[in-house]
Amino acid sequence: MDAQHTWDFTDDRGLRVTAPSRPARLVAYIQAGATLWDHGLHPAGIFGSHHDGERQDPAKAGGLPLTEIRSFGSGSGVDVDALVAAAPDLVVAVTYGGDQVYGLDPDAAKHLGEQVPLVVLDVGTSRSLAGVRDRFTELARSLGAPSGASAPGEAELARAQERLRTLAARTVRPRVLALSAAGADTAYLARPAAWPDLRALSELGVSLADPEGDGGGNWRTVEWAEAAGLRPDIVLADVRANAAPAGQLAGSAGWREIVERAQVLPWNPEPPASHHAHARFFDTVADAM
Repeated sequence: MDAQHTWDFTDDRGLRVTAPSRPARLVAYIQAGATLWDHGLHPAGIFGSHHDGERQDPAKAGGLPLTEIRSFGSGSGVDVDALVAAAPDLVVAVTYGGDQVYGLDPDAAKHLGEQVPLVVLDVGTSRSLAGVRDRFTELARSLGAPSGASAPGEAELARAQERLRTLAARTVRPRVLALSAAGADTAYLARPAAWPDLRALSELGVSLADPEGDGGGNWRTVEWAEAAGLRPDIVLADVRANAAPAGQLAGSAGWREIVERAQVLPWNPEPPASHHAHARFFDTVADAM
């Protein structure tokens, strides 16, 4: 650290981000903002992704009080000039690998990084759930969050993991399927290896349905009849604003078959990367098991 900078952090692009003093006025992608909130840090503003509408998605907000925090828009609608004019000390964003800032157009991300310090953390397939959590804890502590021996919620998470591990070790294990409803005709089935939280479930012994066949790296698009044919006992259903709500699925025989057979649990594929949030997720699955 040189004499002109009293704060620095090397982000997951490998870039050393510096500031003349420890940043206090933070703007963050909503998932990152919810994570910082769980660490006791209160963002001054947030922005969303191309999947979000004009209003920030409450399913992604965690404990953030959305009515009290300024929103700078989502995706192509992010007002970068207004964000810069708000004079944040630091912007915290996420990536799903590489240098691309998730939720911002490339030109907007480039412009933003030229105007204010920008830290980008990887939440994608290359990192475990614990790895994502640890990196956010490291950042939060550098920003003034308590840096004791344990992070907030660490004991809660350890208890939830052990509970889930014990339940998953039983002879008969429920079959879990994660999906996002595209509409009344089709669903996106999550590939567990692509999602850190789903991989964590598998590592704890939970039996996850893995949709085989061609398609995207994160999802496979299928008709509802094929999803029902996997015969899940527990369904993790995407509750973000871009997923079709259950009310739109009433005409689907495949969806009705799933609901009649399985417990349907709310699932946020972009959870806060905190011990508290991950403990709640594991407990929700354990309760269903």
